Amino acid sequence: MIKIALGSDHAGFKLKEALKNFLLGKGYRVKDFGTFSQERCDYPDFGYKVAKAVASGKFERGILICATGIGQSIVANRFPGVRAALCYNLKSAKLSREHNDANVITLGARFMNEEKAKRAILLWLNTEFQGGRHLRRIKKIEKMEKKILRREE
Repeated sequence: MIKIALGSDHAGFKLKEALKNFLLGKGYRVKDFGTFSQERCDYPDFGYKVAKAVASGKFERGILICATGIGQSIVANRFPGVRAALCYNLKSAKLSREHNDANVITLGARFMNEEKAKRAILLWLNTEFQGGRHLRRIKKIEKMEKKILRREE
């Protein structure tokens, strides 16, 4: 089973806990990077930890949750090698894998209930990247990342 890095802020805590238990019950290897309570906190702290874990290659996939999913997406996409997709429905979860080879999914706890989130996560985890014309685009993103890291234009 693949290794999944999981994180949320206080707004996503309940959904994170439900997804963690769900995934563990399905046999996935999950590491919870926090938060560990509903006490108010800052989403970048947990987005950073999960995105770093995925970017390092120690985890194949990451799941991030905040109130809207937007903030976590912004944080995660700062890391070279991370392709974080904000998904609000099953179609976007599937396409994020097929077309974008997303290795991090971000969810908005205010916009996705537990059952829909479970279905989206399973679909996302079990959908393969199609490659083909989509691979060409991923390669362009990787080339851009390298240029940015070298501070070239």
